[in-house]
Amino acid sequence: MTFSLGIVGAGQFSGQFARLFLAHPGVGDVHITDLLPERAEHLAATMGLTGTFPSYEAMLESKAIDAVAIFTQRWTHGPLVVQGLNAGKHVYSAVPMAISTEEIAAIIDRVKATGLTYMMGETSHYHPATVHARRQAAQGAFGRLFYAEGDYVHDMDLGFYEAYQYSGGENWKATASYPPLLYPTHAVGGVLGAWRTHAVSVSAIGVRDERGDGVFDKEISRFDNDFSNATALFEVAGGGSFRTNEFRRVGYPSPVRESRFRFFGTEASMEQLATVALWQDKTGVRDISELLEPKATLAPDEPSLAHVAPTLRAAFTSGSAPVHDRARLPREFDTLPNGHEGSHHFLVDDFVTAVTTRTLPSVNAWVAARYTLPGVIAHASALKGGVRLEIPDFGDAPA
Repeated sequence: MTFSLGIVGAGQFSGQFARLFLAHPGVGDVHITDLLPERAEHLAATMGLTGTFPSYEAMLESKAIDAVAIFTQRWTHGPLVVQGLNAGKHVYSAVPMAISTEEIAAIIDRVKATGLTYMMGETSHYHPATVHARRQAAQGAFGRLFYAEGDYVHDMDLGFYEAYQYSGGENWKATASYPPLLYPTHAVGGVLGAWRTHAVSVSAIGVRDERGDGVFDKEISRFDNDFSNATALFEVAGGGSFRTNEFRRVGYPSPVRESRFRFFGTEASMEQLATVALWQDKTGVRDISELLEPKATLAPDEPSLAHVAPTLRAAFTSGSAPVHDRARLPREFDTLPNGHEGSHHFLVDDFVTAVTTRTLPSVNAWVAARYTLPGVIAHASALKGGVRLEIPDFGDAPA
């Protein structure tokens, strides 16, 4: 059995995922739509997709489409996901899940009501450090985990200006001011993807931007946002805490590891920096960098990446690391490009498997809410000067 897929958005990421969906033995026809029809037509022709639709609405009305994969701008996902579920389509969505508690609640409500598959494509769930920490935690190697850190450090100068200009048109500065804490999943997801808990409260601090170039300017920002950097400290269920940093003005190189994680337990700890990773216990320190290092699958000058800023291309060219278990993946993926530290292959396979077997995917709606909602509440805390706020929880996914 295969299902047909409609891709929504022909931007910088969708092309790489289109190639994987098209190659997966569980997927048949792949169509695409975009607000700029010429982009959709170009991607369809370049990738050999089945065809295009003139609009998202036309795609949803078509009986030829069973599922949709949403790769639109980050603040648009919530309503588009609900629209897709209401139309009877399974939904894969890029991150974040949504940008408000209400939008997240609406997605969970529709998944419950329809029984359809929803998955958020959070790359840090398959980040090599998260995979290794998840495995070590399951084996009890940390002892009791009580603290962790997850950072997403990506300077605006290193590719983000070009990315926002590509997607935002003439008014790109209005959207380039997107609040850092509303894009939390590359940091939060790597922590909670390994530590079986969830955040219950948060206190956060935002740093107001001083560049003065019109980005992160409240007078221009459609989000009324002038925070370019932010830090949040979360309390977790069962005792303990974790901290995340979302930095958009930071002296940090690219292309290197943008998401990085640290875990501390009563018996052992694990620390990851830009170019090194260490496992530590009470007897000593072991360098595990090689275990977590992805191998490249594409050259940076690959023609399909011509529209991507050079400093962003590492996210599209990194392959699997030794810690990844590729045995479950379709062999068709063995020679195809990967990305984001080897996560792309696993994310696509998770969604396809969930749809075809009618099982819950890894980052299902309930997991996605726990990866996303902490950032939404953290941003609210930062706006209140760090007031500690409770984080709602929608519970575990149903059996």
